[in-house]
Amino acid sequence: MSYNLKFKDIDEIRELENEDFTINDLLKELGLSAQTIVAKQNGDLTVEESVINDGDEIKLVQIIYGG
Repeated sequence: MSYNLKFKDIDEIRELENEDFTINDLLKELGLSAQTIVAKQNGDLTVEESVINDGDEIKLVQIIYGG
Protein backbone atom coordinates (compact mmCIF):
# COMPACT_ATOMS: atom_id res chain seq x y z
CA MET A 1 0.00 0.00 0.00
CA SER A 2 1.41 3.38 -0.98
CA TYR A 3 0.55 7.03 -1.55
CA ASN A 4 2.02 9.91 -3.53
CA LEU A 5 3.50 12.77 -1.48
CA LYS A 6 4.01 16.22 -2.98
CA PHE A 7 5.70 18.92 -0.91
CA LYS A 8 8.12 21.57 -2.17
CA ASP A 9 10.74 19.60 -4.17
CA ILE A 10 9.37 16.22 -3.03
CA ASP A 11 7.25 14.23 -5.48
CA GLU A 12 7.52 10.59 -4.49
CA ILE A 13 5.61 7.40 -3.88
CA ARG A 14 5.82 6.39 -0.21
CA GLU A 15 4.79 3.22 1.54
CA LEU A 16 2.02 3.50 4.14
CA GLU A 17 3.32 2.92 7.66
CA ASN A 18 0.08 1.22 8.76
CA GLU A 19 -3.66 1.18 8.00
CA ASP A 20 -4.33 4.05 10.41
CA PHE A 21 -1.57 6.39 9.14
CA THR A 22 -2.98 9.94 9.22
CA ILE A 23 -2.04 13.33 7.82
CA ASN A 24 -0.94 14.26 11.35
CA ASP A 25 1.36 11.20 11.48
CA LEU A 26 2.90 12.30 8.18
CA LEU A 27 3.44 15.85 9.43
CA LYS A 28 5.16 14.52 12.57
CA GLU A 29 7.34 12.20 10.47
CA LEU A 30 8.44 15.15 8.33
CA GLY A 31 8.95 17.43 11.36
CA LEU A 32 6.24 19.84 10.18
CA SER A 33 3.56 21.69 12.15
CA ALA A 34 -0.14 21.61 11.31
CA GLN A 35 -0.14 25.33 12.15
CA THR A 36 2.04 26.13 9.14
CA ILE A 37 0.92 23.46 6.64
CA VAL A 38 -2.34 22.89 4.78
CA ALA A 39 -2.95 19.36 3.50
CA LYS A 40 -4.84 18.35 0.37
CA GLN A 41 -5.92 14.75 -0.08
CA ASN A 42 -6.75 13.87 -3.69
CA GLY A 43 -7.19 17.57 -4.48
CA ASP A 44 -9.50 18.40 -1.56
CA LEU A 45 -8.55 20.23 1.63
CA THR A 46 -8.46 17.81 4.54
CA VAL A 47 -7.94 17.76 8.31
CA GLU A 48 -4.98 16.27 10.16
CA GLU A 49 -7.07 13.36 11.48
CA SER A 50 -7.78 12.05 7.95
CA VAL A 51 -6.45 8.56 7.28
CA ILE A 52 -4.22 8.22 4.21
CA ASN A 53 -5.45 5.43 1.93
CA ASP A 54 -3.72 3.34 -0.70
CA GLY A 55 -3.32 5.35 -3.91
CA ASP A 56 -4.02 8.76 -2.33
CA GLU A 57 -2.22 11.87 -3.49
CA ILE A 58 -1.20 14.03 -0.53
CA LYS A 59 -0.09 17.57 -1.28
CA LEU A 60 1.29 19.70 1.55
CA VAL A 61 1.23 23.47 1.13
CA GLN A 62 3.24 25.84 3.33
CA ILE A 63 1.19 28.72 4.77
CA ILE A 64 2.93 32.07 4.42
CA TYR A 65 2.15 34.75 6.98
CA GLY A 66 2.66 38.41 6.25
CA GLY A 67 2.19 41.63 8.02
